Amino acid sequence: MKLRTILWRSGRLRCPSCGQAKLFRGWFRMSPRCDTCGLPLDREPGFYLGSIYINYGLTGLLITALYFSLYFSEVVSPTAALWICMAFCLLFPLWFFRYARSLWLGLDYYFDPKDDHCNPPA
Repeated sequence: MKLRTILWRSGRLRCPSCGQAKLFRGWFRMSPRCDTCGLPLDREPGFYLGSIYINYGLTGLLITALYFSLYFSEVVSPTAALWICMAFCLLFPLWFFRYARSLWLGLDYYFDPKDDHCNPPA
């Protein structure tokens, strides 16, 4: 399967295998398995640790660009820029949490496609 397809499915928060079922049942709660193809989503403990790195890395990159663009454009005062960035640092990772997990699952599926773990639900 193409990486572009898997990234598209990850961006839509869908199963990387079939692209049909939703990965999340709530804001932070994942489904244990894909309802359509049976792909296990509840992996071993520590599996989603890599998604934290994705979330942290993107937050750090965006906050650096945001702060320097606000600071050098002089649109707001340096203190206001700092408060804006602090609010962004608190809110963005919470919003991006689901996308980081979906992306991590999609990358795992792309680099380690195991067809033997896709069993239709009983």
